[in-house]
Amino acid sequence: MPVPIMSERFAAGENPEILFWVGCAGSFDQRAQRVTKAFSSILDRLEVNYAILGKEEMCTGDPARRAGNEFMFQMMAFQNIQILNNYGVKKIVTACPHCFNTLKNEYPELGGNYEVIHHTELIQDFIDKGKIKMKEGGSFRGKKITYHDSCYLGRANNVYEAPRKILEVLDAELVEMKRCRSNGLCCGAGGAQMFKEEEKGNGRINLERSEEALGTGAGVIAVACPFCNTMITDGVKLKEKDSEVSVLDIAELIEKSMV
Repeated sequence: MPVPIMSERFAAGENPEILFWVGCAGSFDQRAQRVTKAFSSILDRLEVNYAILGKEEMCTGDPARRAGNEFMFQMMAFQNIQILNNYGVKKIVTACPHCFNTLKNEYPELGGNYEVIHHTELIQDFIDKGKIKMKEGGSFRGKKITYHDSCYLGRANNVYEAPRKILEVLDAELVEMKRCRSNGLCCGAGGAQMFKEEEKGNGRINLERSEEALGTGAGVIAVACPFCNTMITDGVKLKEKDSEVSVLDIAELIEKSMV
């Protein structure tokens, strides 16, 4: 997929309006790569002036900081900030709430000041401006969809409306789980839990959350985070419902439905 690279655009004397921060999951995880492709496809079809860092992009350091390695976090952050500032980056969009939270709320104190938006906010903005047109009788019309709030998008940054407003334009029926919005249940991957074995307990959080989602009777579980995507997908598979219920990112839902 031909995606514009910041260094190449910069060398050509161009200054992209938006930097798309892909993130570790979006770069290396096979499932999350499909979300990256879907979002890139949306940007390409709308002729958005954007670029990615490519090989210059390093992990934001979120998992290192959450796991307690502050030194590693600051090393990663300073390197990223130096690269971003050298390119004069002003606006960043990312499909990962963990990257979103770190870039937006934790980089400023280290000298990285940018306008950081989540991909659901950008997609909603495009819809509001009439740039995204939906197919008549789209593939999700009339279907039941439930949305899982990511902790770092919802509680940490108060982004609740954008994903739901996007789902409205699909002409689908949004069915909420009992625990949603500020009362939503974590998928179990936050705080660097994605990268370690869980402690002993009565059950797995991702399985409990997946059961809640399946209990709504929805045929599609919408997510807006690569970690949530992995955890909910695993939970749906454990309940042997993966042939009946799809777990899809908001970007994938829109990319499949837009003209």
